Amino acid sequence: MSKIHYKSLEEIELIRESSLLVSKTLAEVAKVIKPGITTLSLDKLAHDFIRDNGAVPAFLNYGGFPNSLCISPNEQVVHGFPNDYVIQEGDLISVDCGVIKNNYFGDSAYTFSIGETSEEQKKLVKVTQECLALAIEKAVVGMRIGDIAHAVQFHAESNGFGVVRELVGHGVGVKLHEKPEVPNYGKRGSGIKLEEGMVLAIEPMINAGTAAVKFWSDGWTVTTKDNKPSAHFEHTVAIKKGKADVLSTFSVIEEVLKEKS
Repeated sequence: MSKIHYKSLEEIELIRESSLLVSKTLAEVAKVIKPGITTLSLDKLAHDFIRDNGAVPAFLNYGGFPNSLCISPNEQVVHGFPNDYVIQEGDLISVDCGVIKNNYFGDSAYTFSIGETSEEQKKLVKVTQECLALAIEKAVVGMRIGDIAHAVQFHAESNGFGVVRELVGHGVGVKLHEKPEVPNYGKRGSGIKLEEGMVLAIEPMINAGTAAVKFWSDGWTVTTKDNKPSAHFEHTVAIKKGKADVLSTFSVIEEVLKEKS
């Protein structure tokens, strides 16, 4: 079993640089995402932006994945292929991005609401973002993985939503997926104790209906079993005393969306 790789302060700064480039890439997506454009065009834009900034798209060719972004519309939970799907008014589009810069990975995801969405979709997006914020509050020295997991599960289920169990967050650093796994469900006080030097990708994947998912035969795409929408938000976070250090940011994305509205 592979061990947890504890990061030095210097390594955390390199992961921060990669994570902030991910955030900027998602902000570039935010500038152009709208009804009428294809998910593949967003993928090309992100690929070129990452390359232009001296980095490599982390997902491209990872385990055979053919694209630079995972783009998952509506009932797709994660790992959707960018393709000729034309984005529609009322869609929820989850965009997951990773980069490698200076040999360190950054990873973050954001769910975009396209135009006017339903009340259920609005609540789902809001609650999923709140789940991430509540989880990050627990991502401090002395807490345990189960405290992060429970924070997500309790808030999502209290709002009547399903928590995906087959997919988890993870450590991140010199590899895209490192130990430990970070589930979105679990018991408080259980699991590995959080220590300084851990860097985690915390990523609630929350379904409007049932928690159950389907895995497609393409080996990647995951959808909700009941075809109701799903939302996905993710930050790369360094464990610290007192308060987590969030290495990625949504502020650059939300500034763009505010300007567009």
